[in-house]
Amino acid sequence: MLRILLGIFISTQCFAGTPNFKKVIHIIFENADYDEALKAPYFNSLVKYGALFTQFTAITHPSQPNYIAMVAGSPLGVLLDGEYNLNSNHLGTLLSRKGLTWKAYAEGYPGNCYLGKRSGKYVRKHVPFLSFIDVQNNPSECAKVVNANQFYADAQTGSLPAYSMFVPDLNHDGHDTDANQASSWFASAFGTILADQKIMSETLFVITYDETESYFGTNRVFTLLIGANVKAGTVVNTPVNHYSILRLVEDQFGLGNLGLYDSRATPIPDIWQ
Repeated sequence: MLRILLGIFISTQCFAGTPNFKKVIHIIFENADYDEALKAPYFNSLVKYGALFTQFTAITHPSQPNYIAMVAGSPLGVLLDGEYNLNSNHLGTLLSRKGLTWKAYAEGYPGNCYLGKRSGKYVRKHVPFLSFIDVQNNPSECAKVVNANQFYADAQTGSLPAYSMFVPDLNHDGHDTDANQASSWFASAFGTILADQKIMSETLFVITYDETESYFGTNRVFTLLIGANVKAGTVVNTPVNHYSILRLVEDQFGLGNLGLYDSRATPIPDIWQ
């Protein structure tokens, strides 16, 4: 395990106390309570190498409003899972205006701006960018939603975008399985990436869950930040949520904000070396 993860922490370009990432990989798992995900073997093994958030909460239930909120700074009135066509700005809008790149990598995605509800173990509701009209109606924007296989090709060629959202399928995200299966899949799918010093010296991984399995309680979800300049073994007890991650990305890339809950989200505390 140590050999696999050494690449995460060796960087000669870090500045103490400030975030220093150039790329973000935001990967979202499904429907597990905090303690369940924390006990999953591979997730648990990563905690000592990153920053664990013990009071990170999702926004609401069910899944889709959380995904919309992650990139739009609000659920935008979305209350239930469904096929939505939203006329609003989002994180992709801000990145494109700044001249920065983004992609959503989705397992099982059929491509060609497929807007169907489902294809095998792929579901549209877990790819929030496809809910926005400016993506749906613009071929060049819609082309930024790709099959997850492209992620590994982009990683190998050094062409990952500034912001990546990685969406596992319903088995690998734990939705139709459980946190242990999600953890095991993540080890096999991303272990090589975590070992790549070149990638991890400039990349921040955000590993999180959309919501808890239980609809009762605080909606506290497992979230771990790991990678470029993150102080290993940090435990953060400050209450934060999905909007805080959006704000971190906005602030780091100088994007401004969407003027919604992202603009007043609690900032991610100092977790940096």
